[in-house]
Amino acid sequence: MNLTFRQLKVFEAVARLLNFTRAAKELHLSQPAVSMQIKQLEEQADTPLIEKLGKKLYLTEVGHEMYNYARSTMQQLLDLEETIGQMKTLQQGHLKIAVASTANHFVIRLLGRFAKVHPKISISLDVTNRISLLDILDRNECDLVIMGRPPVNYKLTSVPFLENPLVVVSHPEHKMVGKTQVSLKDLAKQEFVTRELGSGTRSAVERFFSDHNIEFKTKMDMSNNRAIKHAAEEDLGLAIVSLHTLELELKAKTLEIINVEDFPIYRHWYIVQREGKRLSPIATVFKEYTMQEAKKVMQDFNMPYAAPK
Repeated sequence: MNLTFRQLKVFEAVARLLNFTRAAKELHLSQPAVSMQIKQLEEQADTPLIEKLGKKLYLTEVGHEMYNYARSTMQQLLDLEETIGQMKTLQQGHLKIAVASTANHFVIRLLGRFAKVHPKISISLDVTNRISLLDILDRNECDLVIMGRPPVNYKLTSVPFLENPLVVVSHPEHKMVGKTQVSLKDLAKQEFVTRELGSGTRSAVERFFSDHNIEFKTKMDMSNNRAIKHAAEEDLGLAIVSLHTLELELKAKTLEIINVEDFPIYRHWYIVQREGKRLSPIATVFKEYTMQEAKKVMQDFNMPYAAPK
């Protein structure tokens, strides 16, 4: 059957009221228009739906089934309308975010603040490495991604929203801790624990050393930032990590920042989406919130958003 929404709406009113005149008044239609819609619906069903015995209308057996489905359909459409309205007003919705593992610490804080403002939304957070983030974007599996500078050869829209200073850290008793300034020449003599090849941090560090014509000696490669910090805490080598990931270690004094010539290395965090992607209302609001509030959130938690230049 090729039913129309208008036919179902008219039939639902007639079946519920069992009166053409009252149904027409409720629907703001003429009685002939209502009768025509019922006739067309019966022609589609190829069977009577309503019968008139004396002065009363009755539903046929098929009419009863049609009424149940019509009522269910009307309710679903009302529910859909209400859901869309709630999503537009941010009373509900689902936000899917993917972030680089090094951004996990401050993004959770952002999401925590955001969720308090919009308590009825639900959030999915995927924390992974740079290569996986690009795969997620390619498959369009999330609303937004937070990462370091995205590659230029992808069809992406990206906006920087927060400075991401990379600093040199070590075990608190390392010989360089407390020095007024360590030269790059002396830094080049040290061994480093570092992220795996292909990570944004690793690429930025290698580019920095190359630009300054000094050697970058890697002792251990690791796939996540937490492991790198633990290795530095155990004095397995120096590490270069985002300042935004160091709050707990600096408070506990398990790591110390070394004052090195030409450091920090300044990068940025970017909020990224597929080129041409139409964001949901909640994703749009989160993007705006991130652009406006990220710096403030970091400062409110007594964590510098950028080290002094």
